[in-house]
Amino acid sequence: MTIHQEVKIPASPDAIFGILTTSDKFTAMTGGRSADIAAEEGGAFSLFGGDIRGRHIELVPGKRVVQAWRSNAWPEGVYSIVSFVLSIDGSETKLQFSQSGYPDGAQEMLEGGGHKCIGSP
Repeated sequence: MTIHQEVKIPASPDAIFGILTTSDKFTAMTGGRSADIAAEEGGAFSLFGGDIRGRHIELVPGKRVVQAWRSNAWPEGVYSIVSFVLSIDGSETKLQFSQSGYPDGAQEMLEGGGHKCIGSP
């Protein structure tokens, strides 16, 4: 199963990439839920006050972020693959979000949280 969502955001791809890869910007975007985000591929991150943890797999500035995510609520060793693909769409950025490899029963919660997060940078 895969979750796929698309939104248009009135910001540049570079600005959105910065939000996804910078601790203080991500924290501000999520209303103050703390984030600790390493800046390099292979680096670790913790999001939403530690509810999500993982590592960057691929970082292409202004274009793509691919990460291995795991929720603290999931069984040990279970990770999903999350990707954010950024592209210019007129004066906005189209953000394509996808997530696969999550445990059975997690889709409804993930779909609701992802849309809230990516729709409001």
